[in-house]
Amino acid sequence: MGTGLITSRGNNLYDFWGDKITDALNAAVKDTKSKVLINLASNEYFKSVDANNLDVEVITPTFKDFKNGKYKFISFYAKKARGMMADFIVRNKIKSAAGILEFNIEGYYYCSSSSTPEDPVFLRD
Repeated sequence: MGTGLITSRGNNLYDFWGDKITDALNAAVKDTKSKVLINLASNEYFKSVDANNLDVEVITPTFKDFKNGKYKFISFYAKKARGMMADFIVRNKIKSAAGILEFNIEGYYYCSSSSTPEDPVFLRD
């Protein structure tokens, strides 16, 4: 997303997309009558969305792995976990934010003590 792209809309992909992604998400949640959006995008890609202008609550799961004595965000594993959660949501026809808390694939489990409603944390030992 940070790639330089000089167009009439700006100098990078964030400028190029502008409000189009936010508008498309708002249209999709309106069509589906969704009350929440589960954000499984990387931080880099989600920066292309104006979260303050979304018409729904955004829930962004965090995935951490145990390494060197503590839980850490490891980009490679988090990317795979986000894909696994997307698959889990589709296959299990999850219709509510609470449904994602049942995610327990490849050793990940929901950790309520490290979570907030907007940022559920999933750990793997």
